[in-house]
Amino acid sequence: MPDFDIDFCQDGRDRVIQYVKEKYGAHAVSQIATFGTMAAKAVIRDVGRVLDLGFNFVDQFAKLIPNELGITLEKAREVEPAITQRIDEEEGLRMLWDLALKLEGLSRNVGMHAGGVLIAPGKLTDFCPLYSADGGATTVSQFDKDDVEKAGLVKFDFLGLRTLTILDEAVEFARTVDGADVSLEKLPLDDRATYDNVFKIANTTAVFQFESGGMKDTLVQARPDCIEDLIALNALYRPGPMENIPSFIARKHKREKVVYPHPSLEKVLANTYGIMIYQEQVMQTAQVIAGYSLGGADLLRRAMGKKKLEEMIEQRATFVAGAEANGIAADLANEIFDIMEKFAGYGFNKSHAAAYSVVAYHTAWLKHHHPSAFIAATLSSEMANTDKVQFFYNDARSNDIVFLPPDINLGGVRFQPVDKRTIRYGLGAIKGTGESALSAILKARGEGGAFKDLFDFCRRVDKRVVNRRVIEALIRAGAFDTLDDHRHKLLCSVGVALEAAEQAERNAHQGGLFDLAEADAGPAVGYVQAPRWSERERLLNEKQALGFFLSGHPYNDYAQELRAFVKRRLADLQPQRDPVLLAGVVISTRTQMTRRGKMCIVLLDDASKQMEVTVFNELWEAERSKIREDDLLLVEGKVQNDEYSGGLRISADKLLTLGEARARFARVLKLSLNGNIDQGDARKLQSVLAPYRNGGCPVRLSYRNGQAEAEIPLPEGWRVRLDDALLSALGDWLKPENVRVVYS
Repeated sequence: MPDFDIDFCQDGRDRVIQYVKEKYGAHAVSQIATFGTMAAKAVIRDVGRVLDLGFNFVDQFAKLIPNELGITLEKAREVEPAITQRIDEEEGLRMLWDLALKLEGLSRNVGMHAGGVLIAPGKLTDFCPLYSADGGATTVSQFDKDDVEKAGLVKFDFLGLRTLTILDEAVEFARTVDGADVSLEKLPLDDRATYDNVFKIANTTAVFQFESGGMKDTLVQARPDCIEDLIALNALYRPGPMENIPSFIARKHKREKVVYPHPSLEKVLANTYGIMIYQEQVMQTAQVIAGYSLGGADLLRRAMGKKKLEEMIEQRATFVAGAEANGIAADLANEIFDIMEKFAGYGFNKSHAAAYSVVAYHTAWLKHHHPSAFIAATLSSEMANTDKVQFFYNDARSNDIVFLPPDINLGGVRFQPVDKRTIRYGLGAIKGTGESALSAILKARGEGGAFKDLFDFCRRVDKRVVNRRVIEALIRAGAFDTLDDHRHKLLCSVGVALEAAEQAERNAHQGGLFDLAEADAGPAVGYVQAPRWSERERLLNEKQALGFFLSGHPYNDYAQELRAFVKRRLADLQPQRDPVLLAGVVISTRTQMTRRGKMCIVLLDDASKQMEVTVFNELWEAERSKIREDDLLLVEGKVQNDEYSGGLRISADKLLTLGEARARFARVLKLSLNGNIDQGDARKLQSVLAPYRNGGCPVRLSYRNGQAEAEIPLPEGWRVRLDDALLSALGDWLKPENVRVVYS
């Protein structure tokens, strides 16, 4: 029997399952079981746990197994010599390995297929055993997807596709905010602006199926200008067919001649420039060349796809005989059969590629014509994933989208478009809030109007769900800034405001006309006074609440100085042979084991882009103290193309702090001392410089008064170390504009 793969909006998938239960009867509809197996890494961890070998010990050993789909223990041992070495040297691992080999591949647990649904012609119990999941709420077959097919049942995959949910919400936003009459079903598929401004320039972040770095490179080369091109690229960009992408592009742009295996195949292969891409083309070729029926061509496709040798020998004979009957020589028929066999093994179903390409086109059209509506919907779909939110936020900024900060009086749970190029940040993307707390806040705002201040907010919201942690997260994120932008003061006052709210509630319960009047009069206590946060403190607290820096970036504090010796932003990096110096704030780090030992992957951000830098074992062990989250790090290293990801790969040769970079590149520290200077000023200069003496940077005083000006170099013994603390102290005394590091 065939199976059916159908994608639904995520929010509507459960309704579809409920619909088929009502239509065909609950006795005839069930979901499908999956059986988790003890794969290579999993069986090592399971056996290690039973042997009580310790989590870290077993985990370290399990990580030696390469991350390769379907890898076995024996294959892992062949490709990773460290496994054999450790088994030979450590007796506990020898026992673990022997037991794991015996258990590998066995079923470990039963689960439920993500989308699989059975619809039987009668009672399911006449065809397969069942069991109840979710406390009896869900019926599941005890046969997996392969066994239910063998039993003759039809399997439907009802999949929840996030992109369809995004499209639905984006269209609604476009109608309400932009006033556009958008109907995706009626959308022409030849909009020139969409191809020119999205696909041809690979502006395809958040565009379905065209998001990866490798696909973006392919788009820039291919410059697609019609839906047929998108369908072809969708089918080509996967293992196997990818080897035909260069030829497809060259033929499209007339740099390579289009040739057909036989002239009669031009009508079959014209849209793909003579290259066999789709399963349908394999079937059509069998019909045109060898006179196959549609059913026979489908059987041929299946035999080729499953590589069944006996069937293939039989099919080849049938194909050649049919071709000869059509006047085609046996040698050419065999050549065409070989081409078909190669493509059928990995050929993609065109109807599938076409459906997905239409969805891709819809997302691209919305991104260009209704950018804030589309991006707000995209961000809302990923609110729980901070990395994704930041990724889409950065792309939106590069597309000239303006973000308004979260606002307790104007924001909703989800991201909201304000106009065609402006989005209000969603309160639901603030860490530590939660749906129930935000629902309570929106309810209180809806019933009583805008909140007046922190005390009014605490009095009106339901404090059973809107607790101190929620309020502090909102303050850190800047959601109270339109009421009072002194975030540190607000944060220190949360406890006082909550206590005042509780006291007001107690007074209200005690009754009395005058008590009620006092409760309406406002807070009887004031805010806790606290110093304002510095820009860095404000941003770090903002990052704690949002997961990244929204209203600014700590790199900006260093940007002007760094331009003197860091010549390229991360966004402008290109592969080059010579080492390059780059800089950024450390966002995160992670370590992983390699054959060379442990290495560290550092994520750097310079406000233009985020990029990963690989720090190998020797350098990491020697310089790991310089890698601190949210601190600046300078890296001297190599920038190369990464064939695996399609992007860039950066490997570090040296790590530098800003102080070390200053020592390396600074020519002189220039201090401007204008006006009348007395001995007190000289002593002050001595006291500020003294803790940093015997460094590498000379100091020069620039002096000007009404009569003359001069530059005075200090003696060699007063060379200084250019620490932040020194520059800060000098800036506080002389004003920052009178303190300047001059670089070569």
